[in-house]
Amino acid sequence: MRKLLIANRGEIAVRIIRACREMGISPVAVYSECDRTAPHVRMSDEAYAIGPSAPGESYLRIDRLIDAAKRSGADAVHPGYGFLAENEHFASAVRDAGLTFVGPTPDAIATMGNKTAARAAAIRAGVPVVPGSEAALDANVPDAEIATLAASVGYPLLVKAVAGGGGKGMRTVTDPADLAGAVRAARSEAATAFGDAAVYFERRLVRPRHVEVQLLGDTHGTVLPLVERECSIQRRHQKVVEETPSPVVSPALRASMASAAAAVAKAVGYTNAGTIEFLLDENGRFYFLEMNTRLQVEHPITEMVTGLDLVRWQIRIARGEKIDLDPVLLLAPRGHAIECRVYAEDPDNGFLPSPGRITCLRTPSGPGIRDDSAAAAGLDVPIFYDPLISKLIAWAEDRPLAIARMRRALDEYLVAGIKTTVPFFAWLLAQPEFIDGRFHTAFLDDVLAARNGRPFAETTAETEEIAAIAAAIHTALSAPSTGDGQTAAGAPARWKTEARLESLRGL
Repeated sequence: MRKLLIANRGEIAVRIIRACREMGISPVAVYSECDRTAPHVRMSDEAYAIGPSAPGESYLRIDRLIDAAKRSGADAVHPGYGFLAENEHFASAVRDAGLTFVGPTPDAIATMGNKTAARAAAIRAGVPVVPGSEAALDANVPDAEIATLAASVGYPLLVKAVAGGGGKGMRTVTDPADLAGAVRAARSEAATAFGDAAVYFERRLVRPRHVEVQLLGDTHGTVLPLVERECSIQRRHQKVVEETPSPVVSPALRASMASAAAAVAKAVGYTNAGTIEFLLDENGRFYFLEMNTRLQVEHPITEMVTGLDLVRWQIRIARGEKIDLDPVLLLAPRGHAIECRVYAEDPDNGFLPSPGRITCLRTPSGPGIRDDSAAAAGLDVPIFYDPLISKLIAWAEDRPLAIARMRRALDEYLVAGIKTTVPFFAWLLAQPEFIDGRFHTAFLDDVLAARNGRPFAETTAETEEIAAIAAAIHTALSAPSTGDGQTAAGAPARWKTEARLESLRGL
């Protein structure tokens, strides 16, 4: 493998480029119209235009991606995550073109990407699943039959898209009277988001935690699970904070979940990187939820506590190499890591997207801090894609210090020109429930509702005084000059003031 095309954009494209550089592989980028000057384009050896800004005309066009791979002379294609990463037709097209797909087989993607088929695979592997319907609802099934099936599953329940993810095509139903409307809404959203309107029922567990197990599988039959990730901090079913290890998972529970994850992967002959997601109830019982047949957004925290480069291992496995890692060490986390997904969203305005130009950017650094990003001052955050601009990761010897480091890093983070979720994270990490690890998948939605729209970055007398001083200094330095070193008001001109400041710095 000498040249690899990255069928993605943003921070994950940058992450893959860096792995390629270290492995001596030439990275090839693709870009849509609005990404012409994006960091992943500038960092690659070659870059190919694949269409307009809308993803349906660029990053989701299998034909254009394959054409770019052929024109570049690439040996392999890495899908990243999102877009076509879990599309079996794309994986097949890559292989049919004679290229290596850095990911699982098309059959594994098709099986585990279908929620009902994945549940069936887990059941065959002897892994407990959340009670629910074992097949998709027929499009023409009458409402009375739907109601009967829902009653057999039990309330509260979730209507979930068979091909879904990220909370799309999902509706919660607590009252049977709302069932028919929820099914119609979920079907409509699923058809728009995934091109597949099929849905099924799943019992909604009360106050569960979302815990997942990263795994690696090679083409020689080896499947190794890694230490779990805690992903219960979610807003509307979308993860916003992840950490590893989970604050509530004991070594014995970790071993049980890891064994179950490996059993599911082996049942479908899984290869490359993947993640088995579980729900953990209040009594410590876990249930298979779904599998993500790709690299996860939150993979950096696993890298921080295991010392592995997961992207590098993806490429090595795709080249046919055998995994030679110690399975015991993979389940023995070194320290604690937390990730905050920094979005271009306005948390004080219902987390609405905040696209636009980044006029100033200062990223945090220092001990234990990692910032995976493709943002830069002067670049625009487009409206066409997921508004994730950065993944901020903090590592430390233990969880309290990891939280302290993350809070320090958030204080250092400065993004001007757009709104971001940085103030929200600063507030969240100070909440007693988060500090104590007392949360569940509905915790964040509940606590946000209780705030009633109160701003996350509330001003104080001290910040108002600082702002007034800054405004006064800005006004003084910006006053027009008369040409003789004095402003029109008689004060020294800006150039003279700056010169005096420079001379004082030398004292």
